[in-house]
Amino acid sequence: MADRIFAGISLLLIIGYGYIAFYVIKAPFQYDPLGPESWPKILAVVSGLSALYLILKPDNISLDISKSVFIRLITVTILLFGYSFAYEPLGFIIATFLFCGLFARLLGANTLNSIYFGLGLGIFGYVLCAIILELNLPAGPLESLLG
Repeated sequence: MADRIFAGISLLLIIGYGYIAFYVIKAPFQYDPLGPESWPKILAVVSGLSALYLILKPDNISLDISKSVFIRLITVTILLFGYSFAYEPLGFIIATFLFCGLFARLLGANTLNSIYFGLGLGIFGYVLCAIILELNLPAGPLESLLG
C-alpha cells in the first residue's frame, strides 16, 4: 500500500513537472537534438510511466518502517533541501562536501571517513563536471581559487 501512496504522490508531482517541461520551458535555441527542452520532457514521460506502473502493479512485499528508519528518511529529505538551498551560495564543492559528509555520517561512517568522502566527492565531481565536461557549476566562496 505504501508504494501506491508514494506513486500517487509522485504522479501528482510529475504531472506538475510535465506541465512545466512541455509548456513553460522554452529555450531560444537548441545546440543539439537532446537540448535543454528535450531532457525534461523525456524525464517527465519516463517518470510518469514508472509511477503509473507502480500504481497499477505494486510490489507484494509489505513495507514496515521502524521509527529510526523513518527519522533517517526525514533527515535525508532535510539534507537534500539544505543542499538545494546551499548549492548556489556555497558553490558545488562546499555544498557537496557538506551534504555527502553528513549523509555518509548518517549511514554509519566514522567522522574522518565522512570528511574524506565528502571532500573527495566534492572535488572529483567539480573536476569531472566543470573541467572535463565543461559544465557551469557555481564556485561559491572558492571562485577566486578556481578561476
